[in-house]
Amino acid sequence: MATLSVKPGQRFAVPDWHTNSHLISADAERQRSASHRVRQEARALRNETNNQTKWDEHDNQTRLAERIGSVNRWKETLDKCLADIDVEIDALAKVKEAAERALQAKNLPLDVAIECLTLRESRRAIDVVRDPVEEELHKEVKGIEKAKRELQQRVNEAFEQLCRLQEARQQLSCDHRRKMEALEIDRVCLSLSINSPNISFKVNPTWVPDGSTSVDEWEQTSQFNKERAEAEMKAASGLRAAAALAIAQTDNELEAQRVATEFALRKRIRDLERAYDELKWQEQNTLEEIAEMEEDIRRLEEDLQRKTQDLKVAHTRLETRTSRPGVERCRDQVQYGLTAEVQQLGATIRALGQKLAESQGALDALYRQLHRIQTDMGYKANSLVLDNKCMDSRRKLVVPAEKFARELDTFNRTTNRARSPLKNGQLDLA
Repeated sequence: MATLSVKPGQRFAVPDWHTNSHLISADAERQRSASHRVRQEARALRNETNNQTKWDEHDNQTRLAERIGSVNRWKETLDKCLADIDVEIDALAKVKEAAERALQAKNLPLDVAIECLTLRESRRAIDVVRDPVEEELHKEVKGIEKAKRELQQRVNEAFEQLCRLQEARQQLSCDHRRKMEALEIDRVCLSLSINSPNISFKVNPTWVPDGSTSVDEWEQTSQFNKERAEAEMKAASGLRAAAALAIAQTDNELEAQRVATEFALRKRIRDLERAYDELKWQEQNTLEEIAEMEEDIRRLEEDLQRKTQDLKVAHTRLETRTSRPGVERCRDQVQYGLTAEVQQLGATIRALGQKLAESQGALDALYRQLHRIQTDMGYKANSLVLDNKCMDSRRKLVVPAEKFARELDTFNRTTNRARSPLKNGQLDLA
């Protein structure tokens, strides 16, 4: 007869079987509820992120369009300013040429007056008298020479102003060219979309390149170029009016203007010297602060290294004490003390590291400020040289043009003229 085998394992009661079924059902419901909640949260997150992405893209599209409009408005402003400055350059050049023709036209009356005086020197005996004719001839010679000196000064001023206008126009043209390039780049950016073929991930796309400026600095640069061009055009317009009047005027007003200009140059030189001395003082103080900061950083690094060694000791002690046998591995006061020491040393190292990073940042800022100070000193030293050269050049204004040999200036098409002070300065700088 066959024998019934005994099945291994524990046998459960019917209530346990029912309890297990209920537990499985309850767990299934909880899991389905959790899954439903996750799905709902995912849908909400998708909707929220999609909306956020669309609005962000829309806002940046709007910002790009506004930026393009702003740059385009400045480009149009610079276009108008360039056209105006070209008109002013042409007008000033015509006035300068008219002054040169008037200066050249004075040669014949002067030659005639001198010839008359020379001829009258052939008189003999009692006829060699200082009569009213001779006096009038001498007055005529002096008047013509005075008019020539005044006209020559106006021609020189017109040439200098033309150089300043050309320099201002060059800055406007450079600014205009940069804005055209910026417009092209921003328009390309505005045209980009997810379907564009040339989009890709970039390495660190949020970095700020060196030489980046703020919006205010950007606008101030264009505003400065525009205002400088307008100021130079205004000065050129005044010079044109003065040059037109100078054909029939005396030399007194020109002398007053020369004195005023030299006074302004001397005052400017004094201001530059004071500014240079102030920067020299700032440089010395900054160098001292850099030395102190470097010493403090060195001490911080030493303290950080010592604290790191202390932390290694505490770690080693804790690790070594885990080798105590059996019941000796108790959490005694030493254990608590070492643990607190590790935590305190960790906090100390973090604080020292943070302070070291702050100190390094402050030191870098000091070095940047030192570079800025030294750069500005170079600028001011160069300005002092240039202003002193301007003073040297303006001293030539008191030298009459008659002391120079008659020559033809191929650039300005003017004969019997002295080299302008600006031209001398340009040759020295070259």
